[in-house]
Order: sequence, then structure tokens, then C-alpha cells
Amino acid sequence: MSFFPTRDIPDLWHYLKIQSDDGRPILLYGMGNGADKILAVCEKFGITVKDCFASDGFVRGHSFHGRRVLSFSEARKLYGDDMLVLLSFASSRPDVLELIERVAAVCELYAPDVPVCGNILFDNAFYEAHKEDFFAVRTLLEDDESRNVFDGILAYKLSGRIDILRATESKAEDAYRHILHADTFRTAADLGAYNGDSLRELMVYAPFLTMAVAMEPDRRNFAKLTAWGESLSAEGSSLKLNAVQAGAFDQSGTLHFHASGNRNATLCDTPAFTPDRAPSLFATSELYFGKTVSVAVRPLDQVWAEITGMNTKLDYIKYDVEGSESAALRGSQEMIRACSPALLVSLYHRSEDLFELPLLIQKLNPNYRFYLRRMAGIPAWDINLYCVKS
Repeated sequence: MSFFPTRDIPDLWHYLKIQSDDGRPILLYGMGNGADKILAVCEKFGITVKDCFASDGFVRGHSFHGRRVLSFSEARKLYGDDMLVLLSFASSRPDVLELIERVAAVCELYAPDVPVCGNILFDNAFYEAHKEDFFAVRTLLEDDESRNVFDGILAYKLSGRIDILRATESKAEDAYRHILHADTFRTAADLGAYNGDSLRELMVYAPFLTMAVAMEPDRRNFAKLTAWGESLSAEGSSLKLNAVQAGAFDQSGTLHFHASGNRNATLCDTPAFTPDRAPSLFATSELYFGKTVSVAVRPLDQVWAEITGMNTKLDYIKYDVEGSESAALRGSQEMIRACSPALLVSLYHRSEDLFELPLLIQKLNPNYRFYLRRMAGIPAWDINLYCVKS
């Protein structure tokens, strides 16, 4: 039932183990939480990581796990161009992507896929265990581009190859104009609204948008969101923003929350990737996920009913809730069944999102057509599932 030749795409972790056992120097490119995750997986598989470096000009006395972070030039002098490099940070900035490509032009470079949330690693064993699920989702996809993106993402997740990943990139404009037909939207719900950035993007393609509900649990992000909402009327915008300080979930209550103050702030009850133990390859250290606070969570069905009295049709919902997408979808199932709003659902936070979320949506409303696109950047973040009424 294979739909792309996985036998020709070696599992990255297996390959790294072979290279490590042969004594080849393996280095991390980048530091921080992403590097912590990769180190932990390497330790699990017995893969030795020698050192950590950053791009030339970006090293200013930084240390990582008690070791001084090298510059790229220093790393080349110490280990030579035969070193194997593991990219350990994320970016969509063109200037940073250019720096990554420069390193890849000199050394063998991979970008290992480690999940943002949950403890399930996307390796060959995971793929084989869920091959039928992946096939089921692939048959739902509406066009060749969606299927090509899907195949490329799976191949990248197994191989870590950035050339495969970069070939899956799309442009947001195409999705808004030709899949979602955003120019027909009058109402929208933004779940995981951050500071209003995705609503601002939507407004470019949805000129007739007049009302939006924006749910954001993080205190600092919410303050920025409400400030933007207040500025709309002063600017003469026709959009009325209803900001709600709560996380989108399938029931009302209180959950713990990692209040990082950035777009990746996440509910602790939908955990970030936490290996069995912190990596000890360089020095014993605990993984750090930021300050924990309690936040309200609510279903969109309830929030929408309170704001509109269920008298207003919902045209569009965006789900980017850092690992809580499944609960957020169940919390809006009444609107999904009654209104068939267009959906944008993030599929990159958990390894299982690629099949669990599309199959859940199909169960909630079998009248959707499914499209898959991925925005530019490394690693495989910003994977968007677009669902539109048949």
C-alpha cells in the first residue's frame, strides 16, 4: 500500500547511527529547545554528537550544555568538511534560509523532524505502523499538488532532507484566492490568534470581512491582540474584533499553559516533546519550557453562541493552537456540521496530526473537500490542511 518509495529513503536516525558508529563527527547547527530535542533522540539511539556551532557572525560567547558554541569556520577547522550537520532551529526568513543553504553546500546537512508536541517520533517504525492511515488521508486529497505535498512531507520526515522539504513549498496567496475563496468571507474565527497576525493576513484576501472571534490564551499575546482590535475602528476598518482570552478546547475549564509570550506558547496538558530524560551528551541539564500558568479553555461552539446568539453564519475557522487542534475541532463540531465553514487546520504540531486531524474532520462533516499546502521554511512547520464545502 506504499504510495512513495520509502525503501529508497533511508530512515535518518538509522543512517545517523551507522555514521556515528563509524566515527564520523556529527554536529548540531543551532542551539536551544530544538537542539535539546534532537540531542535527546540521538542519545536514545546511541548517536554521538560531537559539538554545536552557529553561523559565522552569530557567535558572541554563547554556550550550550556547558560547551562553548563554535562558529561555522571553527567547526570546519576542527572537524573538516566531512562532518555531518544536523540543523537544530526553525526559520522561514529568506536570509536565514540562505545561510542554511551555504552550510549545506559545504557539508552533508539534515534537518531532523522532531515533534513540537507529544512524545511520538516520526521514524520508519511510526510510518509503517500507520501506513494505512496515511493512505486513507492521501485518498481524501483533492488535487495532485496536495498529494505531492503530502508525499514530500512524509519523505522529508523520514529522511531529514531539506531539498525534499523545500520542494513542498507553496504560497499563501494561492490558498486564500483559489482554495478558500476568501473574498466570500464575512465572518471568521481565529483559534490561536497570537497578536492578530493571521487575521491581518486574511483581511488582505477577505475585503468584506466584518466580524471575527479571536481566541488567544497567552496574557501578553492577548494584550497585543486587543490593542490591535481597538486600533481597527480608529483606522476606519469595517471589521469588528471579538477577542476572547481563552484557549480553544472541547470543554470549558482551566488548563496549565507554558506562557512563553510567543506564537509557540502551548497548553501543558498537550505537552511539548519531552523525551524520557534530558540529554546528557554535553552536560546534565533539564529541558526548559518556560513559566507555567493557568488559563481558561472554552469550546468555540459555546463562544460563538454567546457572541452571536447562533444567528450569524460562520464562514471560516483557523486552527493553530500548538497541539490542541484535535480538542479545538471537537469543540467546534456543531458549527462544522451546521455551517460547513471553510477550515484552515495546522497539521505539524504532532507526528500523528497528518492523519488523525483529516480523518477527524471527515468524520465530523463528510461534505468537505481536502487540500494540503505547506508554507516556506525549515523544518516542516506551517503545514496547512484546507477544507472547503463540496
